[in-house]
Amino acid sequence: MTRVVSASEQGTSKWLLVKATRTDLHFGNMASVRLFRVILPVSSIEDAAVFYSAVLEQPGTRVSPGRHYFGCGGAILACFDPRADGDAWDARPNPDHIYFAVDDLDEHYRRVSEQRNGSILRPIETQPWGERSFYCMDPFGNKLCFVAESTMFTGGLL
Repeated sequence: MTRVVSASEQGTSKWLLVKATRTDLHFGNMASVRLFRVILPVSSIEDAAVFYSAVLEQPGTRVSPGRHYFGCGGAILACFDPRADGDAWDARPNPDHIYFAVDDLDEHYRRVSEQRNGSILRPIETQPWGERSFYCMDPFGNKLCFVAESTMFTGGLL
């Protein structure tokens, strides 16, 4: 249940604190919102299809001349090459990491390590918040993180 705490309860007249509980995320207004596609900018759709097919161990689907989609659980990873789709602008890497939960972290580390044009930024390690993960970069400068699914930190939101 959502509880609005008045400003006077917090000792200030400027702020209201809204406390959402886990129940609200599943049964309240937010239940109708879900992430279904993440755009990953790339400068070569062909190279992206090769890289991500090997790393994710699935062929994905070409949906347009500049888009190649990969199913990732309940969301689509959409590699997007704007030039190949006829747009007049270049792809720029996402500014921060995209996180993948995987059942075999060591296998995904091996797959990324074997790609000639990807790079490992940080090896497999256990993070202070308990996740076992590694950080890497794709050939287009997008930063990625692979996390052992059994150690995912979700803040109680999933």
